[in-house]
Amino acid sequence: MTLTKRTVLAGAFAGLLSLAAGPASAQDQLKLAVGQRGNWDTSVAEIGTRLGIFKKHKLDLQMLYTQGGGETQQAVLSNSVDIGVAGGIMGALSAFSKGAPIRIIGAETTGGQDLYWYVKSDSPVKTLKDFDGRTVAYSTNGSSTHGVVNAFVKENGLKAKLTATGGPAPTLTQVMSGQIDVGWAAPPFGLEQLSKGEIRVIATGNNTQAFRDQTVRLLITNTSVLQSKKEQLDRFMLAYRETVDAMYANDEALKVYADFVGVPLEIAKRTRDEFFPKKALDPDRIVGLDTIVPDAVTLKYTAQPLTKEQLGELIQIPPRR
Repeated sequence: MTLTKRTVLAGAFAGLLSLAAGPASAQDQLKLAVGQRGNWDTSVAEIGTRLGIFKKHKLDLQMLYTQGGGETQQAVLSNSVDIGVAGGIMGALSAFSKGAPIRIIGAETTGGQDLYWYVKSDSPVKTLKDFDGRTVAYSTNGSSTHGVVNAFVKENGLKAKLTATGGPAPTLTQVMSGQIDVGWAAPPFGLEQLSKGEIRVIATGNNTQAFRDQTVRLLITNTSVLQSKKEQLDRFMLAYRETVDAMYANDEALKVYADFVGVPLEIAKRTRDEFFPKKALDPDRIVGLDTIVPDAVTLKYTAQPLTKEQLGELIQIPPRR
């Protein structure tokens, strides 16, 4: 074989190897469990993927949507996924206090203004006090909605029957059919029914001392994932922050979100502007721990307050670059 032929064949072989290895090495796959498909705050990964932001950071996201933070957390604890999006903070504190392999890599939502509890328009329920003796919905055990309804009961001395109903769609069905007295939802879900006068809002997450202006949902991972995929998680958080910035920069992300959820652009804009100020989606700050930690004991999520050292072990947010 001549030198020229050997050179050509070697180049061709190298090219084939490059083609075979290129796509696999270029994109690292991360599996996500995301609570409540279609909420503005839970759509960061979806919007960032559609805008090409996560691809720019060499990440391929595979998303599994759950019925709430409890299911999301369970997927993380069982190592079925790499990252949980919108896990409830009380559920995370509870799991960690019992020795579960859970770590917090970011805040997902701060404040409870987006979560609301409603009734049919002809319901006799008018205020939180009227929840007494009623069936009141939340999504799943350990979710942020579970934490809020527990706070409703504790802070108002209620004897409500708290009932897990899953996502907003099945919850609405149960409310309208009379199976549940008080339902829960988050925009954009329910805005159409509200505008038609079919349902009435009774309270939001901000009607509790425990959740008002405090971080209520988180980005979580398993300790084994944090050890084995730390560099990928760092890149995920870079892309996540960049996506949040894009979601408030102009209407491009709004159009992507409206298309994803299947709602008019004006509903998408109302969802963002009325219910989700940008600071609510800041992933770098866990707000209100001085209140959240003792509230977790009061609401019986933990047996005793987590120490500063324990919180330092639990919360491991990758730094900005």
